[in-house]
Amino acid sequence: MKYQLPNEVKIILDKFQKAQHQIYIVGGAVRDLLMGKEVKDWDFTTDAKPEEILKIIPEGFYDNKFGTVGLAVGDGIFEITTMRKEGVYKDFRHPTKVSWTNQIEDDLARRDFTINALALSEDGQIVDPFQGQDDLDHKLIKAVGDPTKRFQEDALRLIRAIRFATELEFKTDAVTFQAIKKNASLIKKIANERIRDELFKILESMNPYMGIIKLRESGILQIILPQLERCFGLQQEGPKHDRIYDIGEHSLLTLKHTPSEDPLVRFAALLHDVGKPDTVATQADKNVTFYNHDVAGGKIVLDIAKRFNLSKKQTDKLYKLVRWHMFTVSEDQTDSAIRRFIKNVGLENIEDMTAVRIGDRLGGGTQTETSWRMEKFQQRIKEVLKKPFSITDLKVNGNDVMKELKIKSGPKIGEILQKLFEEVLEDSSKNNQKYLLERIKQI
Repeated sequence: MKYQLPNEVKIILDKFQKAQHQIYIVGGAVRDLLMGKEVKDWDFTTDAKPEEILKIIPEGFYDNKFGTVGLAVGDGIFEITTMRKEGVYKDFRHPTKVSWTNQIEDDLARRDFTINALALSEDGQIVDPFQGQDDLDHKLIKAVGDPTKRFQEDALRLIRAIRFATELEFKTDAVTFQAIKKNASLIKKIANERIRDELFKILESMNPYMGIIKLRESGILQIILPQLERCFGLQQEGPKHDRIYDIGEHSLLTLKHTPSEDPLVRFAALLHDVGKPDTVATQADKNVTFYNHDVAGGKIVLDIAKRFNLSKKQTDKLYKLVRWHMFTVSEDQTDSAIRRFIKNVGLENIEDMTAVRIGDRLGGGTQTETSWRMEKFQQRIKEVLKKPFSITDLKVNGNDVMKELKIKSGPKIGEILQKLFEEVLEDSSKNNQKYLLERIKQI
């Protein structure tokens, strides 16, 4: 069968063929070609050694010990790797040594899953020693050879198996999944950043809900997000509660129903109630409460963000979406209250905050995405946003501060104006010159 290949790929194949070297397209590229999907990453393997590869494509670059030569093509990188066998793995991630081979079957034998252990030759022939095409047809994720050995070689494969199953909407082979459960603790050997990347790919998939369920069934979720695991089994029962799900189940359903494709927003939805185990209390009337669980949850997600090495911007967004998810929705809120909400959440996060609220509603058993109060609240936000208000709208300015305090220009001026602005944000009636001039002296 002939496959439609980009010209850049054909050129690579042709160059190696003319140099009388074997060259194959391998891995996910072959899988995606067979599935009729767009190929985003093109990887190749060849019997040429790294120094020989560089002679064939002198514009390539080589700076690793695994025989991979990179070639910049457009906005991406083609990776061309010498066929290899791998030695013992000692850090559950990388082989201690590699040895070159000229047998494509040997190279495919070291790969993770059968659907990735496929090669396409320059003449269009599929090399498939582990029946990966059958597993593609049956929508099955299966380890190459002994699954326990594969996972002990590279523990990141534990979560990658679930990620592939989630992204492709496949099932996981029973023997492979049992090996994942048996070896789940090995995920502790993997850098948090690598775990984060796989977790976010699961959250970005078409069905993150099932992906997180599989992570929990495997025992991996309990290790990478113990703060979330505590929520399972914690009930929201009492005379004033009619909840049919425990907090963990509710968190999963909130994720499922949150109308956002942003993995960070979905992460916030999953973690929105993570502070409840620390704030649970049973009142005299037998009602179960979780007062200030949003505050506690905000602190917890800051720790999670730090462990996963999220960027400052990502951390700020995650924190705000969890910390302020209990925002009050009322049809008669004042402009000041609306501005305070906008200030707390951030103008750029309002739509995402609303998405989390929708997920929270539907995840709690409510049948509708919104309510008339929520719609009125959103309308009030639009109305207030039409009335611009910033520090420059204060009835005093930096010159007034310098004059009243008899000080020169400096950072303190901005700090005082910011405090005045926050006061006026709370109560717009305070935005009068007489009051503000008096407050300048008191701050």
